[in-house]
Amino acid sequence: MNSQAPETEIVHSRRVACDGGEGALGHPRVWLQIPVDTGWVECGYCDKRYVLEGDGDDH
Repeated sequence: MNSQAPETEIVHSRRVACDGGEGALGHPRVWLQIPVDTGWVECGYCDKRYVLEGDGDDH
């Protein structure tokens, strides 16, 4: 069984938007907040993981 890991994106802000990135094949845009304690968040629709680089001061 070969299952691929979800896509990961390095970001510089604690608040990120995800729409699946597939145009019409994506999902509704959702806003995600990266918690201080984990430093990452996953989209509930597509499982894409957003990992915070730095301290998240960028707005």
